[in-house]
Amino acid sequence: MIKSLIRLLLQIFPRPVLIRMSLFINRIVAVFLIGNKVECPVCGGKFRKFLPYGYTKATGRDNALCPKCLSLERHRLMWLYLQAKTDFFTKELKVLHIAPEQCFYKRFRKLSNLDYTTADLESPIADVHFDVQEIPFPEATYDVVICNHVLEHVTYDAKAMHEIYRVLKPSGFAILQVPMDFENPKTMEDPSVTDPKERERLYRQKDHVRLYGLDYADRLKSAGFKVLESKYAKELNAEMAKKYALPMNEIFYFNQK
Repeated sequence: MIKSLIRLLLQIFPRPVLIRMSLFINRIVAVFLIGNKVECPVCGGKFRKFLPYGYTKATGRDNALCPKCLSLERHRLMWLYLQAKTDFFTKELKVLHIAPEQCFYKRFRKLSNLDYTTADLESPIADVHFDVQEIPFPEATYDVVICNHVLEHVTYDAKAMHEIYRVLKPSGFAILQVPMDFENPKTMEDPSVTDPKERERLYRQKDHVRLYGLDYADRLKSAGFKVLESKYAKELNAEMAKKYALPMNEIFYFNQK
């Protein structure tokens, strides 16, 4: 029932509306799931289970969405990676966060070490609005760019990658996670596919224009990045991975200029 309701809401309402709605709904739902079986490392919430999540039956999964901060598996993995593998939480950094996730943006904004700017094409929680294919900032402006689950929506992803690379300072890094088919060596895309239902069938969502394969790192390298590929979830012990409900097969890409 809950899974079907969430799927229906994701299908019916546009992203800006969902963002506004969730600010109120999640506070109520979280109360009914309080427990000790799972824990969100982002907000510290402890629950009997996480909520199900997914736009379609094929992409839906149980125990995915934190009812308190709305983190998904990938968000919890990213938070842990940034804590363990980078100086993101301690060093003075100028950060551009494109398509800011609700579970992150308020927490990042409170960090005194960050000069933090959010951006999006239309999100109501963004500081500035622009197309990631044409970023309106000078070269070498930012130490860090975060742009997760965006490139699969972008017509010319290579252009967006080059723009992100351009605005990074030398030795700066970008976190650019995307949905992937880990069984496919090559990204699947066809500009002639415009029917929403066919895009959903091929690319998992009706507003996706491609589904990345294992050649994703090569695409990032073509934009100039030095790419470190890591299955970070598998570096953690099984008990911790289960407790945080992490995506065990996710490849984490650390992209440095």
